[in-house]
Amino acid sequence: MVQHLNVIIDHYGYFGIILALIGGIIGLPLPDEILLTYIGYNVFQGRLSFLPSLVCAFIGIVCGVSLSYLLGYLFGLPLLKKYGPKVHITEKKIEITKKLFSKFGPFILVIGFYIPGVRHLTAYFAAINNYSYKKFALFAFVGASLWGFTFISIGKVLGEEWGKVATIFTKYSLVIFPSVLLILVIFYFIWRKRLSTS
Repeated sequence: MVQHLNVIIDHYGYFGIILALIGGIIGLPLPDEILLTYIGYNVFQGRLSFLPSLVCAFIGIVCGVSLSYLLGYLFGLPLLKKYGPKVHITEKKIEITKKLFSKFGPFILVIGFYIPGVRHLTAYFAAINNYSYKKFALFAFVGASLWGFTFISIGKVLGEEWGKVATIFTKYSLVIFPSVLLILVIFYFIWRKRLSTS
């Protein structure tokens, strides 16, 4: 995996970051968190600069989710069910995302980036649920910024230990992501309550 990431960065530089993230977001089997963390590690090494890396990551993520939104708008759920399994988007992931989206709406566009399998589908469901692109972008682009910044920063801070992220994600994803989701859901309800009382 690291060799492939090295090839992408060595041959394409910052543009490679954009291409890799577009592919990862639309469902290709690229571990996005690992890629972002590795970008941060390259910033730590001095091969890449922090701000341009953030900008390129943001562009890649935004282009990826926008493409997913467009596919959802043009083709809807039948295309996703037909071709999704070919890029590891299973029926189970589709159903989970559908339920989350119906319950939390635009909020899932922000937090969905942190949930593997869900981030590939939130833009699609925004289009299927007739969200305008403006409304979709308002939330999704915030999520893109936070997610990219989080993992690039983790890679930069961890430095030579950046590979631990891969181990943690592999071993503890079943614990980490439900916990993160629970925390974010709690914050969501607190936010909703404050809005209703103000």
